[in-house]
Amino acid sequence: MPRFFVSPEQIKDGRIIITGPDVVHITRVLRLGRGDCLTVLDGRGRSYEAVIEKAGAAEVVCVAGSVTAAGGLPAVKVTLVQGIPRGDKMDFIVQKGTELGMHRLIPLICRRSVVKLEGDKSFRRLERWRRIALEASKQCRRPDVPEVDAPAGWDRVLAGMPPEAAALIPWEEEDGETLKDFLRRSLPKEEVYVFIGPEGGFDPGEVDKARAVGVRPVTLGPRILRTETAGLAVLVMVLYQWGDLGGNG
Repeated sequence: MPRFFVSPEQIKDGRIIITGPDVVHITRVLRLGRGDCLTVLDGRGRSYEAVIEKAGAAEVVCVAGSVTAAGGLPAVKVTLVQGIPRGDKMDFIVQKGTELGMHRLIPLICRRSVVKLEGDKSFRRLERWRRIALEASKQCRRPDVPEVDAPAGWDRVLAGMPPEAAALIPWEEEDGETLKDFLRRSLPKEEVYVFIGPEGGFDPGEVDKARAVGVRPVTLGPRILRTETAGLAVLVMVLYQWGDLGGNG
């Protein structure tokens, strides 16, 4: 059955309103109309069996049927706090992070960040990243869409971390604890925050600030990974060790 995402605000009083490019796909590509069935997901883990009531040029109105909890959500919620990189690297990080099971992305403004996002530029980038996350969720048949936050500074991100979450910061100057050892020795957490620096890495003062509130510096090994590789590598390792990546067997 065709699957479409809507925001929770588009589901009200037993009706689901589908707008945007999906309208063209439903009416012109799939040629669906009144009485046809769809699966609609709210992007937060709920799935609706819906029947088209009206298919117009601007919107498709559906009657919401049975609602179930969509399966396939990772047991561990990994938030990637990514230092804003140059060019289109963040597009790649959002797309691949969505496919692998990232729960949330927070673009982090760092001292060594080259890219400065302000005003309309910040808004356009944010809308682009959210659109990429949505399309990637459709492609890999995720039941949800990862949250993509507006760019934020250190103080806001650190203050917003849940106290019970595990928080890791891979750092090239850490030579004591490895990520492998941390994951093996620690009990799995429901939430994990992973801090990744931009191309120039983290300033030592930023690492000290993070360490002061409980973020654990770890090493990923002898090789220095690019910013667009490091976060995805940690995401894979965390979800393999503590989550469902690789299967539940």
